[in-house]
Amino acid sequence: MNDNTPPFQPSPAARPDLDWSQVRETVMMLNLAVAQISNAMQDGDESVKTLTESFTAMMDKIGAIQSSADTLPADSPQRDDITSSCSAIAGEMQTAIVAFQFYDTLNQRLGHLTDSLASLGGLVASPEQLYSPRAWRALQADIKSRYTLESDKAMFDAILNGASIEEALHLSRRRDRREEEDIELF
Repeated sequence: MNDNTPPFQPSPAARPDLDWSQVRETVMMLNLAVAQISNAMQDGDESVKTLTESFTAMMDKIGAIQSSADTLPADSPQRDDITSSCSAIAGEMQTAIVAFQFYDTLNQRLGHLTDSLASLGGLVASPEQLYSPRAWRALQADIKSRYTLESDKAMFDAILNGASIEEALHLSRRRDRREEEDIELF
């Protein structure tokens, strides 16, 4: 065989022939979704890293300003104003740090989603597993085992028990609100 022969390329949906497969098209779309989510997560991580570095630098500057204010006379109105402003800024920054914690939850969920989609793509691409109920149950058990939030587990169970997307989202959001109420802010 000639080394210049192009590798076999299955026919795409744009030019279907006898080799065309809706399963292969599905796997390609799943792989695209995984790549897009992964790319978005990486962009988000870079932004959060920049924000974290900025907050750290701002906290250092607040500390320096507070130290300078401490050198002013104790009864100085400027000292009180500076101290009050530093406390207010530190409080706002604490609120932003809590928002970062929710970003972390989002990032975990997207990570689970990319893993789940990749696993689903692997199962669908495998003729031996595609029609195996045991393989599907194993995939579902693996996906559910990765969830750390009760709201995600509840949504998973709801969907597998036949709930509509809207019903499952409603259930998940209700659980999310309960979990948020239980979060201790520090």
